[in-house]
Amino acid sequence: MSAMLRALWHSRGFVLGSVQREFQSKYRNTMLGAAWTVLNPLAMILVYTLIFSQVMQSRLPGDVSQYGYSIYLCAGVLTWGLFAEITSRAQNMFLEQANLLKKISFPRICLPVIVVLNALVNFGIIFGLFTVFLIASGQFPGAVFLLLLPLLLLQVALAIGLGLVLGILNVFFRDVGQFFQIFIQFWFWFTPIVYPATILPAELRPLLAWNPMAAVIQGYQTILLSARAPDWASLLPAAVLAVLLCALGMKLFRARAGEMVDEL
Repeated sequence: MSAMLRALWHSRGFVLGSVQREFQSKYRNTMLGAAWTVLNPLAMILVYTLIFSQVMQSRLPGDVSQYGYSIYLCAGVLTWGLFAEITSRAQNMFLEQANLLKKISFPRICLPVIVVLNALVNFGIIFGLFTVFLIASGQFPGAVFLLLLPLLLLQVALAIGLGLVLGILNVFFRDVGQFFQIFIQFWFWFTPIVYPATILPAELRPLLAWNPMAAVIQGYQTILLSARAPDWASLLPAAVLAVLLCALGMKLFRARAGEMVDEL
């Protein structure tokens, strides 16, 4: 592990350059350029806020705040978007970079790091705008906002651990990627993002304990909507799963790195 970290540090220029190139390539040949990084998420936040709080008058059970449901929805959708982007990009990272892997010698561990950094850049922009909205609307939760950091770290570890396992398997079994694209859609709707868990039938609610992202998303919603610390005990299964997936991903990566290049 220490050798891998040293190799990653020596390749930091390659990693940061790759992140910068991908960010710039998104808006190349557009008139507004990088302004789209602000306009797209800003439009989404405004739509959620105006449609659900003003037009549909949506309210959460027990919450009388005008923006309560909008904050609940954004807290779930934005953070789920980060999870989905990391896992979806990671499952294809070795296939997409096949030519690079075959022609250039560099630490292969750079690829999942690049995926995570690219996703965090995108997430940082849109969540930064959401934070501005919270402050402007008087809904900023205060110092408890800092508790988002360990929650974010847990989510990223869970996402990249799963993504790394899927990415390696997808090299040898291409159906893995196709299956996961379908599976993650069901996963989204089984996670309390657009609805509160209380509306589920009583017999289905215990099943949420088997959904690691349910506790993570509810942690974000608790911090941002209720200005309270999340239930850390409920996050323990997700933390254990994140560690196991990262360990499994690294084990598969070390064992199959050479075979992957041949397979590609």
